[in-house]
Amino acid sequence: MTQFLEALGIALSAIWANKLRSLLTVLGNIVAVTSIIAVVSLIQGLNSKVSELIVSNLGADSFQVMRSGITMSQEDEDRNRSNPRVTLADARAIKRFSPLVDAVMAAAGNGSQFTYRDRVIDSVRITGVTSEYAEFSTYKIERGRLMSPIEVERGSSVLLVGWDVADKLFGQTDPVDKVINVAGVHFRILGVNEKRGSLFGNSQDLFAVMPLKAFQRMFGNRPSLSLSVKPISPAVTQAAMDETTVALRINRRLKVKDRNNFGIVSSEMAMNLYRTATANIFAVLIGVVALSLVVGGIVIMNIMLMVVTERTQEIGLRKAIGARRRDITWQILTESVTLSVVGGIIGTTLGFVLALAISKFSPLPAAVEPWSVAMGILMTAAVGLFFGLYPAMRAARLDPIEALRKE
Repeated sequence: MTQFLEALGIALSAIWANKLRSLLTVLGNIVAVTSIIAVVSLIQGLNSKVSELIVSNLGADSFQVMRSGITMSQEDEDRNRSNPRVTLADARAIKRFSPLVDAVMAAAGNGSQFTYRDRVIDSVRITGVTSEYAEFSTYKIERGRLMSPIEVERGSSVLLVGWDVADKLFGQTDPVDKVINVAGVHFRILGVNEKRGSLFGNSQDLFAVMPLKAFQRMFGNRPSLSLSVKPISPAVTQAAMDETTVALRINRRLKVKDRNNFGIVSSEMAMNLYRTATANIFAVLIGVVALSLVVGGIVIMNIMLMVVTERTQEIGLRKAIGARRRDITWQILTESVTLSVVGGIIGTTLGFVLALAISKFSPLPAAVEPWSVAMGILMTAAVGLFFGLYPAMRAARLDPIEALRKE
């Protein structure tokens, strides 16, 4: 331990004595680590936000039945256009045939204008739901209350609104129990949902929820429904999806060889599709940026070779008074690793600052993960160790007599 601390002290003294040269030496590492940390932080932030969005829309412990599922080709999309609409009869069939299903919520969506006195909001996302919506954890009330099952079953003219809808229509005024105009129909606000934030600059809080019967009075019952299905336990989700498939095939009188004319999507399936679509892009970004580390390592190796040449007499003197080869190797490697890690620390700090700045001034989210700090430091330590090995071995092989003669 004493030997390591002594070597570290010598390395730090050498870096401090040649500040400009040291800075230029680790500049490649600084740029590389800054870029890697910034990219990783943005990727983690994006993954977290997309995961949160998928879970909020699909539910963490539920899955959805839709007119068409995830399409992977134009052929699939063309074929799915002929699928029949999802109806309440499908929801009843799932509940009737699948004992592993706890609740089924039917929903339909559309957009409309909201008005309160002289304030107007265009294109608010409206979702009409059945009374089972309370079984799902999609909505979290900040003020007021949820719609009661009786209000939903009756199709009462009541609303649950997103945070931005309440803010834009009412500002600091409490919106609960206020009556607003939705496409010419008066609705009473019962509750305001917690703020969800935005994704890529698009607000996730510009929405409203109403009873499905009220929705269909306004927009008709032609639009296809989507069904949110909640299993009795997250452990049986896959089995519940299989039972749901069987129930729908029976209800739609499909033959054995007929394809499914509906789609089933879970949050896990959506996340897997997202990861598959973005994995190659992220890998290329990280790979391109990582090339800078190799360039930085080559610079460090060249500088350490120059340091060995400059300190030939010092190395010869140390060997003459008893220093072993491994002592010389250890000293040069310590200097190389220390130099590289200093660049890594600077680069990690700048990377986080850059990621947070991008997150603040753009729609891209960022997340600072502790493991990425360790990754940045360990990567630069590995670069310093690998590219410092040759200069260290060359210094260790110096003949002490020849080294002392050299001026």
